[in-house]
Amino acid sequence: MIIRSAEFTISNTKLSHCPNPDRPEFAFIGRSNVGKSSLINMLVNNKNLAKTSSKPGKTQTINHYMINSAWYLVDLPGYGYAGVSKSSREGWGAMIENYLQKRENLYCTFILIDSRLEPQKIDLDFIQWMGEKHLPFALLFTKSDKQKSGKLATSQIRFKKTLLETWEEMPPFIVTSAEKKIGRDEVLSFIENAIQTGA
Repeated sequence: MIIRSAEFTISNTKLSHCPNPDRPEFAFIGRSNVGKSSLINMLVNNKNLAKTSSKPGKTQTINHYMINSAWYLVDLPGYGYAGVSKSSREGWGAMIENYLQKRENLYCTFILIDSRLEPQKIDLDFIQWMGEKHLPFALLFTKSDKQKSGKLATSQIRFKKTLLETWEEMPPFIVTSAEKKIGRDEVLSFIENAIQTGA
């Protein structure tokens, strides 16, 4: 897939304020500071599209971006950041759950996992919740350039082993790096295939 245009559409906190559900949507979510905004900017080849910040918890709304006038890329708030108030975390949780469960044109949610870390309970819990709700998702391992290939492979094996303790098979997963543009073609091909098959 060639990205010809990527434009910000709307930010909001309510499902009812989202754009008309007349185009496929692909959402991106992950633990705070997982590198979500940087990855989104890398995918659309525009370093200024999604706002990046060194401070976790920057994204606090549902952000829609129109890609190629054909589909929406949706930037969701990160989950699990301790530096915001409890009421804010609960509000984001309800907002995210409502969107993920009720958005009829949501084709797939990409869950971002920091490839440098041991399997995190909050990531595993979120993946489990998605599975229990029968919501389609794929995993994106981020920041793969931040460690040597041997350690990266070990991290992947460890995460897969942990996940397969409760899952019969691995969900789709792609290794990425925003800095090195690793995984860009694979993610865009995944999206293109999903649109073509109506998945």
